[in-house]
Amino acid sequence: MKRTKIIDVLRSTEYGKEVCVKGWVRSHRGNKNVDFIALNDGSTIKTIQIVVDPVACPVSGASCAAQEPSLKDVTTGACISVVGTLVESPAAGQPSEVQATSVEILGLCDNTYPMQKKGQSFEFMRQHAHMRLRTNTFGAVMRIRHNMAMAIHTYFHEHGFYYFHTPLITASDCEGAGNMFQVTTKNLYDLKKDEQGKIIYDDDFFGEQTSLTVSGQLEGELGATALGAIYTFGPTFRAENSNTPRHLAEFWMIEPEVAFLDQEELMDLEEDFIKYCVRWALDNCKDDLAFLNQMIDKTLIERLQSVINTEFVRLPYTKGIEILQEAIKNGRKFEFPCNWGDDLASEHERYLVEEHFKKPVIMTDYPTAIKAFYMKQNKEVTPSGSSVGYRGTVAPGPTMQGTDVLFPQIGEIIGGSVREESYDKLMAEINRRNMETDKLWWYLDTRRWGTCPHAGFGLGFERLILFVTGMQNIRDVIPFPRTPKTADF
Repeated sequence: MKRTKIIDVLRSTEYGKEVCVKGWVRSHRGNKNVDFIALNDGSTIKTIQIVVDPVACPVSGASCAAQEPSLKDVTTGACISVVGTLVESPAAGQPSEVQATSVEILGLCDNTYPMQKKGQSFEFMRQHAHMRLRTNTFGAVMRIRHNMAMAIHTYFHEHGFYYFHTPLITASDCEGAGNMFQVTTKNLYDLKKDEQGKIIYDDDFFGEQTSLTVSGQLEGELGATALGAIYTFGPTFRAENSNTPRHLAEFWMIEPEVAFLDQEELMDLEEDFIKYCVRWALDNCKDDLAFLNQMIDKTLIERLQSVINTEFVRLPYTKGIEILQEAIKNGRKFEFPCNWGDDLASEHERYLVEEHFKKPVIMTDYPTAIKAFYMKQNKEVTPSGSSVGYRGTVAPGPTMQGTDVLFPQIGEIIGGSVREESYDKLMAEINRRNMETDKLWWYLDTRRWGTCPHAGFGLGFERLILFVTGMQNIRDVIPFPRTPKTADF
């Protein structure tokens, strides 16, 4: 008999119809007269209750012992197939149940199964990431993750963007931080070096030093200068030795790039896009969000609704520093300094969002020195006579057209900017930073041949999932996290 997904069975009102459901046992209780099995197949957070007559209902399939299979073999975690009649449930809280006419055990599960009905800590479940996906919490998170991916593709498709695939293997460092994973076919036990002790890459697969990408932005800019508006959506890699709840070594990034877009239009795009994604979650993930709102964060749904119902604050960095320093004067303590020229820490960003404005903030016009080389500088220079504090003897100076979106619970969720389209200005900044240009010749060509104003942003997919699910650790919103000293599964 053809299987019906549990989500469809629970929606059905065709009582008296014979159905076949298959899934994994969440719980099994009973007595000599009747057994109740809670069955889930991953299609929904909900389970379907299977009612079994232990005397009349035949049980087939695998057995734990050298004897005929029985209901005793149907333990938590076991996989079964049930044929039965869909009936209206007399119990509160469930619309229907299945009165089993036959049960087949597809996969046994012994008592060492780690995801028992009793609660386990998230740290424990990370050690069993191959099994944690079967729990209610991680099933909900992964279904929401899927829906957020669908929202992203749908939004950009509806707004005329083209899905653009950028390489995972690259010879350039977009961020300039050097935290990259090398890719090589060389024998690491017999590395050939030149007279200066540098590794010779002539015999490597690509004939030069290559790494896993930290961003598809630079290639995305090339796409924007040809197709007008593109977006990338794929994995990126950062070799940062960081064990914070906000960092992964492998994570997914969404990076749109748009030709002929100025700073105000970029902020409009960022706000509209992220509101669309949050609204999609509220419309399409009701059951999973209700579960997470009850079990993980009781303010989750309220916080999501507040994002789509409010206008984001647009705040220049200089004004943000003034607000933070005023808070310090009034007794607010921060772990990290926040003078003009400092890169704001998450605690500063969250203060602005959660305590001062109580709504999302788009912070603009950061000091050039703390941002990437490709960002467009503002014409104005922050006056050195400003009341804003600054580090040491370095007075406030040039700023660039950044547009970072700060969210409650998260801090920075989007990092964006207008890109510098002038070849001369871009080269001047590259030279000022003593960057090597031999790996960026193709990127610089876009500024020599038909350059145009353009802008874009990067959204860390897992940070979006953190916000939408209310989870507290980024390792819990990706199926198999990659972090320092952890590459299992």
